Amino acid sequence: MSNLFLKLSVVLVCLSGCSGKQISTPTTQGTEGYPITPVPFTEVKVSDGFWAPRIETNREVTIPFAMNKNEETGRVDNFRKAAGLISGKYVGRRFNDTDIYKVLEGVAFTLSVSPDPELEASADSLIALIALAQEDDGYLYAARTANPDTPAAGAGRERWLNLQGSHELYNSGHLFEAAVAYFEATGKSHFLDIAVKNADLLVRTFGPDKRRDAPGHQVVEIGLAKMYLATGKKEYLELARFFLDERGSQHASEPYPEGPFAMYNGLEYKQDHLPVRQQTEAVGHAVRATYMYAGMADVASLLDDNEYDKAIGTIWENVVGKKMYLTGGVGARSGTEAFGDNYELPNESAYCETCAAIGNAYWNHRMFLSHGDGKYIDVLERVMYNGLVSGISLSGDRFFYQNPLASFRNYSRNEWFDVSCCPGNIVRFIPSVPGYIYAKRDNELFVNLFVDSQTETELTNGSVKVTQKTKYPYDGLVNIVVEPSFSDNMTLSLRLPGWATGNAVPSDLYSFNSDVTGTISLTVNGRKHEIEPENGYIRIDRRWKTGDEIILELPMPVMEVTSNPGVVENEGLVALQRGPLVYCLESIDNTVPLGDIELGDASDFRTRFDPALLNGTVIIEGECHDSAGTITSVAAIPYCLWANRGESQMAVWIQSSK
Repeated sequence: MSNLFLKLSVVLVCLSGCSGKQISTPTTQGTEGYPITPVPFTEVKVSDGFWAPRIETNREVTIPFAMNKNEETGRVDNFRKAAGLISGKYVGRRFNDTDIYKVLEGVAFTLSVSPDPELEASADSLIALIALAQEDDGYLYAARTANPDTPAAGAGRERWLNLQGSHELYNSGHLFEAAVAYFEATGKSHFLDIAVKNADLLVRTFGPDKRRDAPGHQVVEIGLAKMYLATGKKEYLELARFFLDERGSQHASEPYPEGPFAMYNGLEYKQDHLPVRQQTEAVGHAVRATYMYAGMADVASLLDDNEYDKAIGTIWENVVGKKMYLTGGVGARSGTEAFGDNYELPNESAYCETCAAIGNAYWNHRMFLSHGDGKYIDVLERVMYNGLVSGISLSGDRFFYQNPLASFRNYSRNEWFDVSCCPGNIVRFIPSVPGYIYAKRDNELFVNLFVDSQTETELTNGSVKVTQKTKYPYDGLVNIVVEPSFSDNMTLSLRLPGWATGNAVPSDLYSFNSDVTGTISLTVNGRKHEIEPENGYIRIDRRWKTGDEIILELPMPVMEVTSNPGVVENEGLVALQRGPLVYCLESIDNTVPLGDIELGDASDFRTRFDPALLNGTVIIEGECHDSAGTITSVAAIPYCLWANRGESQMAVWIQSSK
């Protein structure tokens, strides 16, 4: 125990005195190296009625709730056991360490904009414990270290032996992301030192002339790319590419016997059926897949790998054209949390894991940063406002693991799960939302999302301040005021959402029943400006002056959506959408059984804002027929808000009377 106490004293000294090297400009999701860079969330102040309350709830409720749950469920004790501070067997799943890492990443993002000495001290204590649990050579996997002779189920008899299902590298990936975020937020190097020690072990262990294998659950590739950006160690980036290129090859991992872990043997399940450069269709576990595609985007950009970029472009077309739900959710099959066949999109049994929605957001954001096409932000927006934020209650302490598009069995959110990857992912995504609003390239500023916000950022010619005033997503009026510090030309690129021009999604998977009604209006200082979109953007290139004002007005009628005939589950059904929001019917608002309602023309519906309902939202109301032909009143709410008023049946897709 004397060595343990010595190690503990070193850690505590470091916590009190090691500030490390400050990074001058924190990153957003580790996205340097792309042709376009996001304006960091630390440079964006959000003051709207949709995201700002959620960010504050995440800070005040969700973070402390998740930290307490990690303690209550033994996840923190597992590190104490690995450190030798207490005795006992590892409790829970072999990947539960990542629940702590993801929450710490959310804490880091929150501390970046809202300093909180008490929260930071709690995080430092956790980091000190993680350091104690790390083995001398950098190995960090409490599931084995706590009980080396009898590691947790699925861990494998020895290190790296069952890499296809052990999640050793999955744990490392989330460790790397959290450590980089904490370093950027606080300037303290203690967490990053732990990550470097672990990453160096991976570099010594894996490679063309070393152990050849690929992780069964991707994310280490994203983490290694961020570690490269934080440290400049090129070997981390090369290792990320190595792990990706190993897919579709023979691996050193032992196969699992038949039983609860046998699914890991399926090559398509973990995208291991073909080399990644040859993959053309999204298959297998949806979270693994979207994390892999995001990692491929990172490597493609940082190493200028056109083959990677081409592959994920082809896969993107497959997902958006044949495998994505109207809510932006992905993953049709509940048994394996996986993509189904083309057009296999069942509603009530849809898995649509919250983690997969977040992975889809990461992937589409990176695709935009690579190509500058608004279609990727169209998908990102659809995911964020619908199938992602539905994963958490308005109260901030209840979560969905699955996000189905129909529920007739009173499905409701839970406060925690045996596998609690989704709550931790929500904790880290919500505070990063402001980083998706703006982006820049040379002397061009992109306005990607319409959110009441303010930013000041550096372009090639100097700094520019932009203020957005809007009630989006409930209102299509957007007011933007520009204040440049320079007199040279600047291009302001406003995204023209696909839904506003009659394109439900960037494919024929979903379509609006009728043309969008209403006229898109754009003025600059009161003068009409031509709307000639290029790659989904209206580009305004001019010599801006302080106080210049842009007013963009997007019509927001209620639109009916139909599916491609290939989606047989939706034959004869329609859904409602207004602006970026997909709507649903809940039984709590409708007296007629949802399966008996038949919707007529979208023009028959009216909208109203109810400030007292669900923290304030726009309701769609109208008169429809039931299956017996009787006229009945119906009401719909945004899908992201369902299940916030107790157990209720819900449906996105409703019978059409036409």
